Amino acid sequence: MSATADAELELFRQTVNCAAVLERMMGGWKLDVRQSTKRALKYRRGPGEIIIVNHDGHGWWDATGNAKGDVFNLVQHLDPSLNFGQVRQVLRRFVGVTPSYPEAVRGGTGREADRPVAERWARRPHLRRGSDAWAYLTGQRALTGRVLEAAAAQDAVREGPYGSAWFAHRLNGRVSHVEIRGPAYKGSLTGGHKTLFRFRRGSRAMRRLAIAEAPIDALSLAVLEDMRADTLYVATGGGMGPGTIEALTEILDQLAATPDAMVASAVDANTAGDRYAARHAELAADAGVPFARLRPPEGLDWNDVAQQGRGP
Repeated sequence: MSATADAELELFRQTVNCAAVLERMMGGWKLDVRQSTKRALKYRRGPGEIIIVNHDGHGWWDATGNAKGDVFNLVQHLDPSLNFGQVRQVLRRFVGVTPSYPEAVRGGTGREADRPVAERWARRPHLRRGSDAWAYLTGQRALTGRVLEAAAAQDAVREGPYGSAWFAHRLNGRVSHVEIRGPAYKGSLTGGHKTLFRFRRGSRAMRRLAIAEAPIDALSLAVLEDMRADTLYVATGGGMGPGTIEALTEILDQLAATPDAMVASAVDANTAGDRYAARHAELAADAGVPFARLRPPEGLDWNDVAQQGRGP
């Protein structure tokens, strides 16, 4: 490669925004404003297609697979038929182009949204029997009082406004991210660092890791399995970013030294879920831990199964 070509590639990496490429190159990619933050812009296109733009527009990763990289890699990911020269031609159109995402993504509005995630969590009431959040989780979501009491005792779930439930991700014991589910809302607090939602019963040695997508799915599986005492139930919050993979790797390293250990991928029974399961299998293989796919009936997740009263 000539010095001129090298200089042009560096120009692309420094001046072309991955978000602008997503918005204008192929069409169909839309920003998920509610689930985007200043550091991570979440773009969706169709069921199960999610790309996160990070590093101020200079980097990206496919939240449903393993692909990631710089803007050059992004163009090749969006259109694998393009050769090196054609990718350069595409990128020349985007030098200096500004993405169209709204200013609201740059930060929450109001004093409450500016508070750290852990502080906002601490200000919410603990989950209690008879509350609006309890009614939502037991009524619409078919979770049992026994599982919810255990989750509340672990401070894994708290009450949000308007009957919503807040689910904690933790980093080094401190709340780092909060997922929110309610009768009319699905999202998360801005400004957090996603790792894993965790739930388990008792203090027996952990021999099994069950990985779900959403916290409600993890708790639903715990309901269906009568809260297996040897199992740590976790949820990734959908796509797996660096913090989630790091947290899973730490758990798998523990399991690697445990006799009869097992990883069960309990993600949804759809195309995106199967991609997540394949990634879980790779992580388990890297750690040397046996793997199994715990797949619900086609098109369903484990909360669907719990609502139907069916076993795993």
